[in-house]
Amino acid sequence: MQSRTIGPFTVSAIGLGCMNITFGYGDCSDDEAGLLLNTALDNGYTFLDTAELYGSGRSESLMAKYIGHRRGEYTLATKCGLQATGMDGRPETLTQSCHGSLKRLNTDVIDVYYLHRVDPKVPIEESVGALARLVEAGKVRTIGLSEVSSATLRRAHAEHPITAVQSEYSLWSRTPERGMLAACAELDVTFVPFSPLGRQFLTGQSPNVSELPENDLRCTIARPRFEPDAYAHNMQLMQRFEGIANELGCTNAQLALAWLLAQPNNSLVPIPGTRNPKHAVENAGASSLELSAEVVAAVDALINDDTVQGTRYTAERMASTDSELD
Repeated sequence: MQSRTIGPFTVSAIGLGCMNITFGYGDCSDDEAGLLLNTALDNGYTFLDTAELYGSGRSESLMAKYIGHRRGEYTLATKCGLQATGMDGRPETLTQSCHGSLKRLNTDVIDVYYLHRVDPKVPIEESVGALARLVEAGKVRTIGLSEVSSATLRRAHAEHPITAVQSEYSLWSRTPERGMLAACAELDVTFVPFSPLGRQFLTGQSPNVSELPENDLRCTIARPRFEPDAYAHNMQLMQRFEGIANELGCTNAQLALAWLLAQPNNSLVPIPGTRNPKHAVENAGASSLELSAEVVAAVDALINDDTVQGTRYTAERMASTDSELD
């Protein structure tokens, strides 16, 4: 797989989001998770992203169990500050969380340690200051932020250099284009798109809410675009999108990821998640897909905030999110 950089690290151009193996879209067995993780490493993934929240630490534990012996093969990112009980960005909580993650991951150091969400009750400078002290203590190599506004990024970066920012970004979720991508380019911060396949929708394989379990993220916080009427509208766009993919001889997923990799800001490192090893291999193939300017423009015009029906999150979820307005 082609490579890109995140701070001091050289990583695969596409990383693996490790939420799906324990959280959000149903569960998989330990052995299935182990097969996925090892398949990813065997197929060139060198950037793996997890969090304390995912399965209440189970995702981290599974990584230690199945690929801990391969720790030297990948750059490890995990997150703190968001638990099942809610956001908590207090310095003492973040320090405690770091120690817990290190133990579960069975590692001495975390390469990229993200503040998972900004706690509105705690100034960002205090939360980042705590993470900076973990860097000084040798527990963390670099600091990242997740789902923040560009204004928050600037405040945090003034406290301690930020290596990476992750937020949802894909053809159908363009919020980072409203300031975050420019801020990252200015501050030399790598942008890491999560949900780069639109929570499976951009693969053409996602069902609507009537066919999903109630605890699926697409039925909870990300429901609006998967409601039957919005889903039917959006699937019409996918029919045309699939036609472009077929002409290129690639899959829908590969075209959606290649569009991200083709963006002018060449530091993007998308982290699609999956529980299926075959999908991980398929996604990796997007790294070698070069799109013409005409194709990039065509898919950009086809699927975007103006053509997609429904918001990316429910109103309640958006109200608690520190990012540029949708």
